[in-house]
Amino acid sequence: MPAEGWLAARFADTLDRLLSTHRPERIGIAVSGGSDSTALLHLTADWAAERGIALRAASVDHGLRPEAAQEIELVRAQARGLGVEHAILRWEGWDGTGNLQDAARRARRRLLWQWARGLDNVLLGHTMDDQAETVLRHLSRGSGVAGLSGIAECSLLPAPPDLQIEVSGLERTGDGRSVLGPNLVRPLLGIRRQTLRDWLTARDIAWSDDPSNEDDRFDRVRVRKALAEGNALGLTVEGLAATATRMRRAREALTRRMVAAASDTLRVEQGDVILRREALLSLEGETLSGLLAGALRWISGAEYRPRASALESAIADLREGRSSTLHGCHLNVGPRDVRLCREWKAVAGLRTPFTGDVRWDGRWRITGPELPAATVQALGDDAKGRDGAPFHSLRARPALYVSGRLVAAPGLDETPYAAEVSPPGGGFLTWLERA
Repeated sequence: MPAEGWLAARFADTLDRLLSTHRPERIGIAVSGGSDSTALLHLTADWAAERGIALRAASVDHGLRPEAAQEIELVRAQARGLGVEHAILRWEGWDGTGNLQDAARRARRRLLWQWARGLDNVLLGHTMDDQAETVLRHLSRGSGVAGLSGIAECSLLPAPPDLQIEVSGLERTGDGRSVLGPNLVRPLLGIRRQTLRDWLTARDIAWSDDPSNEDDRFDRVRVRKALAEGNALGLTVEGLAATATRMRRAREALTRRMVAAASDTLRVEQGDVILRREALLSLEGETLSGLLAGALRWISGAEYRPRASALESAIADLREGRSSTLHGCHLNVGPRDVRLCREWKAVAGLRTPFTGDVRWDGRWRITGPELPAATVQALGDDAKGRDGAPFHSLRARPALYVSGRLVAAPGLDETPYAAEVSPPGGGFLTWLERA
């Protein structure tokens, strides 16, 4: 089979497998204009045309390079030529401070999340090269099973925790699938970047190269160059990608063990994860750290788990009976239980205008009669003296305020307002199985 046909057939088989549980009517594609995402656009267009699936594409313009606008216009022209709807998502919020790469990544995720409302799947163009670079970067940081498992073929794009979301009528589709966060699907993880470039060249399809991919100031570029120099040691893209595959199998086995342990060890109360301390500390190290990391991510809505060193420090505190904070959460250690709740400092500045049905901190849904000029914000010191949970937990829960005055504390007061924990990924055990 010619190279072009081989690649298209392999891509089709992979995407059919990844979407086998639910064949969507439409799919989103994130296209930067680089070779990887450009190949993804064209391969997916051919695949979708054979299956009668509608496509929507989006490109993020970070506004950081003058030539970026021209590159995105090339993407738009190609998308139109393929009959694919295309949207340009512009980032205008950077103030010039902080880590540019991290800020751009977070902005890209936020813009894609907003654009993808109503889509079940968004395709991304990560390749085997990206997988290898991720594993090498995590290896240099001393990561464990989770880090060395690399980039997942499928993962959930969580709602930005500080984004106001109108949720009424949009919580679930008829068959229960979440529409608050699409699945990110990466069908090119088994393909080398050069293979995609050769395929594009053979079809006379143009792409754009981002000069930042050669800028040594960025960690990902240094890792990429180190990998290119690693062949003398037998360090190859294929070898590192194979490590990721094996580590992901180990991670899946560990996840099954964590879910079983969680079923016997914990309960969830109003968004807090409560674990029996003795049972928790009896777990083997990887299960213990994985379960805690999962609980911290579920509560905080964080995309990634805490650094291994920080997590190990928190576990050491837990063993000594000391409470701590980590990953936007408070770990309150009692004589019998360990209660993980949202840290008040992480939500102290989060204020969402109340319109009768809103989402707050990415996981709370607050409903009730409209209240002019009301905002949803953390209860804070107004939690003092209240029953129902420890102060550390109550002060990070949502309440309604007007002009700085507490009006209602849903779930704690007799009030027509309700506050329900409804994270986009589902309940903790359901989420843990997918994380």
